[in-house]
Amino acid sequence: MINKIALSVAEALADVKDGSTVLIGGFGTAGIPMELIDGLIAQGAKDLTVVNNNAGNAEVGLAALLKTGRVRKIICSFPRQADSQVFDALYRSGKLELELVPQGNLAERIRAAGAGIGAFFTPTGYGTELARNADGSAKETRKINGRPYVLELPIYGDVALVKAEKGDRWGNLTYRMAARNFGPVMATAAKKTVATVHEIVELGALDPENIVTPGIFVHQLVRIDRVATQAGGFKDAV
Repeated sequence: MINKIALSVAEALADVKDGSTVLIGGFGTAGIPMELIDGLIAQGAKDLTVVNNNAGNAEVGLAALLKTGRVRKIICSFPRQADSQVFDALYRSGKLELELVPQGNLAERIRAAGAGIGAFFTPTGYGTELARNADGSAKETRKINGRPYVLELPIYGDVALVKAEKGDRWGNLTYRMAARNFGPVMATAAKKTVATVHEIVELGALDPENIVTPGIFVHQLVRIDRVATQAGGFKDAV
């Protein structure tokens, strides 16, 4: 019998290894899997590469993970905000590597990994510093129909942490409004996907037309209490 329900966050994250690339869903504070991030902090994996749209807010969630010093590199689109002091301090002191990726490119590079696409050309970033690799070398460029493009590579994850709304024991997931954001593509691009849900329903209770992430992409899910999430200061996206 297929049953992907984990009894705890600790159980679901027990096998995350040092050096892993961790894809973390969320857009700003919408759809951030706070309990999974806290669980990863408690789990202790280090030398991590984290992929997220942002680089953390205040000193909770992703920012708290960065503050542990166990993240080697972050790949994101918007690292600096009014309350990104943890990222700022680590980056300016040379303790954290940054790969800045335009938001559309970030989503497409993750999607490409899940879709089995080896690479793709995009006009975004052409002629800018974003058209360079981390080592400073120029990315491959090409003119297609007279327009210049930059070659971008997929972003694969060892683990994806996503926040969903409902799930069943097979791992099928639905999301709530803006909390959906990067979660679905990240689930397809990782070797292992762990999701939190507020409600676990019986098989067949989810309308197949409303299932966003099929269970084939989900390895474990954990039910969390919605009130506890809100008590931590992060309400569900509306």
